[in-house]
Amino acid sequence: MADTEKRIAVLIDADNAPAAKVDVILAEVARYGVANVRRAYGDWKNPHIKSWEAVLHEYAIRPVQQFAYSRGKNASDMAMVIDAMDLLYARNLDGFAIVSSDADFTPLVMRLLTDGMKVYGFGEKKTPEPFVNACSKFTYVEALGEPSGAGDTTATRARTATELRGDAKLVQLLRGAVDLASDDDGWSNLGAVGHQIANQASFDPRNHGYRKLSDLIEATGLFEVKREHQNIWIRDRPVTRPRKAAPRSR
Repeated sequence: MADTEKRIAVLIDADNAPAAKVDVILAEVARYGVANVRRAYGDWKNPHIKSWEAVLHEYAIRPVQQFAYSRGKNASDMAMVIDAMDLLYARNLDGFAIVSSDADFTPLVMRLLTDGMKVYGFGEKKTPEPFVNACSKFTYVEALGEPSGAGDTTATRARTATELRGDAKLVQLLRGAVDLASDDDGWSNLGAVGHQIANQASFDPRNHGYRKLSDLIEATGLFEVKREHQNIWIRDRPVTRPRKAAPRSR
């Protein structure tokens, strides 16, 4: 089955997801497959999620009403988890897209992964790392779509070379993937590097402000990059250390 035919359930925590980003989220999901299940969970009497009502019909998202049975408790989370497990056991899907900035869904993601499901996470930059790292791929919604104008402060700014090199976790991930995918001369094909990264971590270059992995890798300044026809090859740039000055003669 081709990637475009994979069946994906989009489950939205309306309490913890921006309605204004639903179009770009669904466009992103379409890159991985067909969103043939679209549900948004919340107490629709709550004015806090009023903005979702305007987009539910337009994007064929089914609202799931969940009353808050206890003050301070989010019953929508539980309803969403129960539905996710029902969908998992029905065996009619190839993956899930979980739209939320709530780390409480981390155990759900881990359970879905155990069954061989791909889980694509979408949330705001405030999303705790356990949820981000648990997903097969997690994308910050601020990184999706184009900035609406010069005054848009939500778009992800491209991190500078200094910032990228100062991110020890990122550098280790990139260097490790390049090394594992390298040939005898140290060159690695970009596709193999991307595949290696996907197997290791939840990673999206747009979270760092770059549209493509190749753009991010070049921006670090840590790698040599060469292009041959349609192929891009990467090699770790050797570290050059300053030569010690010769001792002065007395």
